[in-house]
Amino acid sequence: QVQLVESGGGSVQAGGSLRLSCTASGRTFSRYVMGWFRQAPGKEREFVGTIEWNGISKFYGDSVKGRFTVSRDNAKNTVYLQMNSLKPDDTATYYCAAGSVFPGISQRQYDYWGQGTQVTVSS
Repeated sequence: QVQLVESGGGSVQAGGSLRLSCTASGRTFSRYVMGWFRQAPGKEREFVGTIEWNGISKFYGDSVKGRFTVSRDNAKNTVYLQMNSLKPDDTATYYCAAGSVFPGISQRQYDYWGQGTQVTVSS
């Protein structure tokens, strides 16, 4: 069992940056593929990015490629999402998830989910 807790959300103006964190409980964090998804009101949950257990291999959704970066620190049981050049369209609740398939771009490939953290980007 893995419990995930996101933090770092907030409000920012367009063009700004935020870094989200997701900390996992348990000793097996380093075995998991970690992913980030987001969901805006009235829209389906969207894949953002994912990172393999070793932190080397990463994969991103087209809408965030070049602006967002996923990283992880296995010693701290934490995965990060650095978001730069934010746009109003990035406004959503952001979720981290743990799974075993890389690249996991479907929600169904993840077994554990956090509760989400809100990001609001104003123009």
